[in-house]
Amino acid sequence: MMGAARWALPRVPGIGFWKLCGSGTGVGFTPIPNTAVYAIIATWPDHETAQDQTQNAPIFRRYLSKALESWTIFLAPVSARGRWSGVNPFAPEGPEPEGPLAALTRATIRPVKALRFWQRVPDISTVIGSDTNVAFKIGIGEVPLLHQITFSIWPDSQSMADFARSSGPHARAIQAVRDGDWFREELYARFRILSDHGTWHGQSPLSKLDITT
Repeated sequence: MMGAARWALPRVPGIGFWKLCGSGTGVGFTPIPNTAVYAIIATWPDHETAQDQTQNAPIFRRYLSKALESWTIFLAPVSARGRWSGVNPFAPEGPEPEGPLAALTRATIRPVKALRFWQRVPDISTVIGSDTNVAFKIGIGEVPLLHQITFSIWPDSQSMADFARSSGPHARAIQAVRDGDWFREELYARFRILSDHGTWHGQSPLSKLDITT
């Protein structure tokens, strides 16, 4: 179904940039594929179109009919820098929120650096998994081992910054990325949370946050 979507998604009215992604085991931060969890990232002209098409377009309805569980989150970008497949697909809209926000990082790893990158990941996964501020986190990717994406939801920008800047495996990995030029392409984006639909493990991850959806 993921392969077939490459022909169906471009025909969905209103859809812009889109990517089909697999995930790793656990919360996704491993090189071992999880064949049960997949993700679709897409841009839309507005919130209403996104809500309508992700629930009513034939390809999305087929996914919903086959899935044991499905969760969709609707976001508005507030900052974005870098490139993804040669473009920046996220046009910032308005200021960064004072409350909950989502963060997406995406990178194409240089093949000669892949082993060093994945040696760092287990320690980072342990730290982010134990951070009580993280409302949701997952690692996904377009191409196993080389095209990687992390997506996480935080109660505010300060808690996210504290995690990113504190000493530990994440900070050391970021320094290694910069010093070793590990990535051929990278993108970093933050988003305001608009709404969601469906559940993840029986509930909305946004229920952990002080947010009205």
